[in-house]
Amino acid sequence: MSNGIITIRKGREKPIRNQHPWIFSGAIANAENADDGDVVTVVDYKGNFLGRGYWNHHSQIQVRLMTWQDEPINEDWWRNSLKRAIKQRYHTSQFHAGNRIVNAENDYMPGLIVDRYGEHVVLQALTLHVDQQKQFLAALIAELFAEHDMPIKSVYERSDVEVRGREGLREEKGLLWGEEPPELVQFRQEGLVRFVDVRNGHKTGYYLDQVDNHVIAAELTHNKELFAPDARMLNTFAYTGGFGLLAAPYIVNVDASKEALEIAEHTYTSNSRDMRDVEFVQGDVFEYLRDCVEKNEQFDFVVLDPPKFAHNKQQVKNASRGYKDINLNAFKIIKSGGYLMTFSCSGAISRDLFQKIVFGALADSGRQAQIMRQLGASSDHPNALTFPEGDYLKGLLLRVF
Repeated sequence: MSNGIITIRKGREKPIRNQHPWIFSGAIANAENADDGDVVTVVDYKGNFLGRGYWNHHSQIQVRLMTWQDEPINEDWWRNSLKRAIKQRYHTSQFHAGNRIVNAENDYMPGLIVDRYGEHVVLQALTLHVDQQKQFLAALIAELFAEHDMPIKSVYERSDVEVRGREGLREEKGLLWGEEPPELVQFRQEGLVRFVDVRNGHKTGYYLDQVDNHVIAAELTHNKELFAPDARMLNTFAYTGGFGLLAAPYIVNVDASKEALEIAEHTYTSNSRDMRDVEFVQGDVFEYLRDCVEKNEQFDFVVLDPPKFAHNKQQVKNASRGYKDINLNAFKIIKSGGYLMTFSCSGAISRDLFQKIVFGALADSGRQAQIMRQLGASSDHPNALTFPEGDYLKGLLLRVF
């Protein structure tokens, strides 16, 4: 264990005592014997123990806390933490063949993302300390899955994310453990086969945080009292078509990526979906929605699941305009009594702000709408109560008149 000691300025201890995992540079009075990537002990100005985490002076978040107990951060700590994360998913919900295993700070393992797709696991090392541990972690993850009678074939790294630059790290991806995964990894969800490109796809290859919302949309569209057999669903920013695959009506999937839509089409045909009821459109969603308004096209159900528009607070203003634009045009093309499922995955956009943006779009559209449900990330993406920043995905299910 490192001998590094981080002393917190007087009056800046409260968030740490409340178990918030981030310590910014402005809260730190002194760093003693701390090398970047080291595990360090955090103390108050009187030298009293506050917590233990890892240090990186390159980052604005200079310490990420891993424990508030006076315990060593070692192989046993990682083993116990990973076992707990796997056990929670295994016992508290249906253990899908595709799901999140470790959700970084929300699982008290900051900087680490682990997703499982069938027999293959994808790991993201977002911080220096986790990057230094990734080979050990990959082998340990494989060992723990085998102990749970769920052997895996590979652990593949997808640390090709911009956030690593704030840690002084390059983007990286490649095999960490086992055999090279196939071009398309297959897994099952809700009884259907899904395909994911773990090597080049978005995030770790799939939007696992939307799995529960896929089911909500499917259950709603299968309600014959609400939707006629010829009902039309528009799935924008569709990626590999997750929202449309389970849904009942005619589906139009729109995305800018040809490759993603090809995977979507392969997924639909592999599940014997009647392709006469499916359309794949490669194009800009903003332009597509405007075109629908001009042509007076109407849909019974619209899904807006855009990528992150705001990566930081400085981008919130422009992002808000983007969210308002797509929601305004969505309101204009929904039939009376139809539904809008709209999302923001921008952590810098709060739930309150997002709802205000959608309200502004509704007011400008001249329509009326009711909030039927508040939406969030799937149950395998827990949010630590002491870490509100972890509540990044927010959504609304609206009935529109």
